[in-house]
Amino acid sequence: MKKALITGISGQDGSFLTELLLHKGYEVHGIVRRSSTEHRERIAHLEEHDKFILHYGDLSDYVSLMSIVGSVLPDEIYNLAAQSHVGVSFDVAEYTADVDAMGVLRILECVRNAGLTDSCKIYQASTSELYGRVEEKPQSELTPFHPYSPYAVAKQYGYWIVKEYREAYGMFCCNGILFNHESERRGESFVTRKITLAVSRIKKGIQSRLYLGNLSSKRDWGYAKDYVECMWRMLQQDKPDDFVIATGRQHSVREFCERAFHYAGIDLEFTGKGLNEKGIDKNSGRVLVEVDPGLYRPTDVVDLLGNPDKAKQKLNWNPDRTSFDELVRIMVDYDMQMKY
Repeated sequence: MKKALITGISGQDGSFLTELLLHKGYEVHGIVRRSSTEHRERIAHLEEHDKFILHYGDLSDYVSLMSIVGSVLPDEIYNLAAQSHVGVSFDVAEYTADVDAMGVLRILECVRNAGLTDSCKIYQASTSELYGRVEEKPQSELTPFHPYSPYAVAKQYGYWIVKEYREAYGMFCCNGILFNHESERRGESFVTRKITLAVSRIKKGIQSRLYLGNLSSKRDWGYAKDYVECMWRMLQQDKPDDFVIATGRQHSVREFCERAFHYAGIDLEFTGKGLNEKGIDKNSGRVLVEVDPGLYRPTDVVDLLGNPDKAKQKLNWNPDRTSFDELVRIMVDYDMQMKY
């Protein structure tokens, strides 16, 4: 029986990955932070599973990580924990650097010091935000990085320290450069979930308007449940490597809005430009979407599009399993069923 250790297990990706690994017969260990309020709703349905074990720890605390790695002796580590909100990283830049950059180094050092250099495989959750102010389109494993936020800069350190330990110590560690991946389990502060929740609340008369930042920002959006399979596939290869995981398709925030409202039975029409742009219900004439300049970031990434060819060829992965329309529908359906 393989043993996997997952940081960030209570998040969107961690919960989907746990389900996948348990289905494959793994013993799954997860690291959660101790806090006054426990946020485990995504994994609550798994906590009675006899092969699912949780440990208290933190990426900012080497002692706790070393204790867990030394006792579990995992075959695979999936480092998914991070301060992962780009906008928030401008407000908590130092904390973001400590967790998203130094946290990766702590994991690698724990593996080395536990004597697992030759036996433990490591997956590092990298990000398309590394490309930032993009220098070519679409972005592949060979595209130069130009990080454009404290989050992206911290993640770039994580990316390069993984490559360094792979080359310096022969460790099996991989970077998954995942483009935006969403789901019904996405945190409520992320723009896609913010949209689908607002659609549900507006439809039910609980909320009157949705306020967003740059409606023209374009992203390559995929389904998180599909993407965690790629994380696992990376660690089943004969040799460690880095992969872009993306759909190869691009949509704007505006398009996501239109589709989400459409699935709830509301057809939007956007009028105006820039800060004056509004989304109007075609039938009632009500303004449902407005731009809030306060939601713009100091430096904004506006044009991400991934090239998944390497993952398709080497990992035998199908990026078309869940379409953009289906992803939006899954999220809207879930939020429409929520009780307020």
